[in-house]
Amino acid sequence: MSSHRKTAIVTGASQGIGAGIVKAFVERGFNVVANSRKVSQSTEVAASDHLALVDGHIGEPATAAKIVETALSRFESIDAVVNNAGIFFTKPFTDYTAEDFKSLVSTNLEGFLYITQLAIKQMLAQKTGGSIVTITAALARNPIRGVPAAVPMITKGGLETITQHLAMEYAKDGIRVNAVAPGVVYTPLHRKTPKDVMEGLSPLGRPSTVNEIADAVMYLMDAATVTGHILYVDGGAHFGRW
Repeated sequence: MSSHRKTAIVTGASQGIGAGIVKAFVERGFNVVANSRKVSQSTEVAASDHLALVDGHIGEPATAAKIVETALSRFESIDAVVNNAGIFFTKPFTDYTAEDFKSLVSTNLEGFLYITQLAIKQMLAQKTGGSIVTITAALARNPIRGVPAAVPMITKGGLETITQHLAMEYAKDGIRVNAVAPGVVYTPLHRKTPKDVMEGLSPLGRPSTVNEIADAVMYLMDAATVTGHILYVDGGAHFGRW
């Protein structure tokens, strides 16, 4: 244990954006508790003195409780949370099933709710403030014809809304709540997507990298007077047509 280090929790941490965020925290001298269903089997993150791994589905309250218990027993505080865990898939609106919807809500919304509630309770007890950053999606405010994602965007739009409400609710306690809204990103999620399709989804003509999303998260962690902000990292996709 190292009491002078701050502690961050990162969900959806086994690969892609989540693993990149974990690495960024470690490089900044944080203790980190990383979670995903099988994070202990990850080839991108590995347990160490300052990095604890917790397996489990973040949409279950017991997993959130285990993450918090691990953070406090190993590192003695919770100072930051990155709600990165999320699932996304596209299909015509009328083809989404009840099981599709339940799956999206479980990971994207319940996965946010349980861990964020527990983390804020701990931050309030510590009385030293804190920072929460959630990964949403630029697509929530910028529908693209040909990308039928209406049902997943119910969840992402909800995350934007609760980000702003919590920012106002806990501003007096020094707890800042922000979000990063990526556009298309080079991650394992898009390993089968053709390069020209990926490039066509950004006005700049290229997707973002994992490191660029992690940099945006770190900016919000450092930005002491920024709260309730949705930071778009999408090559400009959210404000125009191209």
